Order: sequence, then C-alpha cells, then structure tokens
Amino acid sequence: MSVNKLIDHTLLKASATKDQITKLCKEAIKYEFASVCVNTCWVAYCHSLLQGSDVKVCCTVGFPLGANATPVKVFETGNAIKDGAQEIDMVINIGEFLSGNYRMIENEIKEVVAAANGHCVKVIIETCLLNDEQIIKACEIVCKAKAAFVKTSTGFSTAGANPRIVKLMKDTVGDAVKVKAAGGVRNKEELKLMLEAGADRIGTSSGVALVSDE
Repeated sequence: MSVNKLIDHTLLKASATKDQITKLCKEAIKYEFASVCVNTCWVAYCHSLLQGSDVKVCCTVGFPLGANATPVKVFETGNAIKDGAQEIDMVINIGEFLSGNYRMIENEIKEVVAAANGHCVKVIIETCLLNDEQIIKACEIVCKAKAAFVKTSTGFSTAGANPRIVKLMKDTVGDAVKVKAAGGVRNKEELKLMLEAGADRIGTSSGVALVSDE
C-alpha cells in the first residue's frame, strides 16, 4: 500500500473556512489520501465533494476535550454517519479515565461504536496526558470495546505523537486494533519514524508535504 493511502488529510481548526475545506478535499483526491478528517459541521459538504472518489470522510466526535456527555457523543456520531461520514475519531473522557472509571470509558466507546453502525471508529486517548501504564490500560480498553483504531492525540493538547509511544501502543494492541499517530507529523522523516514504530494510519495537516516531491 502506498504511503498516501495511510494518511488522513486533516483540517480541524475552528477558523477553517469553506474554501479551505474545499481545498482539503481537492488535495485529498489529487494525492489519493485515505480520508479527509474534519469537524462534524463539514461532513455533509465533504461527502458531496468526494463522491466518486476513493477518499473517505472522517470526522471527530467529542473533540477536542472528550468531556461531552456520552449521549452527546452518540448523537454526534449518528448524525455524522447520516451526513456521510465513513470514519469516526472520538475522544475519550480523559478526566473519567484518570479517575479510574474504566467501565464508563469502555461503555462509552461501545456506544459510539454501535452508533457508527459498522463504520470505522478510532479512539483518541490523548497520550500526552497519560503515563506509560495509563497508555497501556487505555489501549486495553479500546481493544475490549472493539473499536477499529486507538489514536495518539487530538493535536490540540500539550503534545502530539512520538515514535516511542506509538511503539508502546502497537506492542500493547498487537493485531487486535490498529494504531493511528496524529499530532506533529510534519515531515517525511517523522512520517518514516511513525510507520517504523507501528503506525497503521497517520493524521496530519501536512499531508501534501509528506507525499510531494517538491
């Protein structure tokens, strides 16, 4: 598989305009990326632009803090699927996780997975806020909840992905779920390190730079 097909071409800034979203989709088609990753308000628009292409619409849920009530995340997921989303990147409730409420985290992921109705769900655990033991625990919960991916970061917290953490996640989940590295992957060397560490998908706003020969 080409590297292009491993990239979620991402634009999640609050200031993103319709013209910028249009450009994102056109670039994703040109470079044959796996998906565009956007906020839920843009899902229907992206779906209309990407029809006829192999590029999927991915959107975030509970983004970027993860502190929304579970029914809100479930509704947001269902609404996004209705609008044409094919992949969901949800943020766990990090405060509840750090409080040791692991059952709540697992149940919330399961509810979002159910609302996604068979579509791919990636679970953002915000690794920069966790120690290694907590990262392992979060990965184990994602496996038990039967999501498709565990994802490093929102890109909106204190740090993004790094190869050591990606390897720790991959070593933990094995083949049970896939690993998405996101946040701070801006050049080809960083991309190479993430893939060598075991990342199955890369979330980045620098997709064109990562695959372009310019």
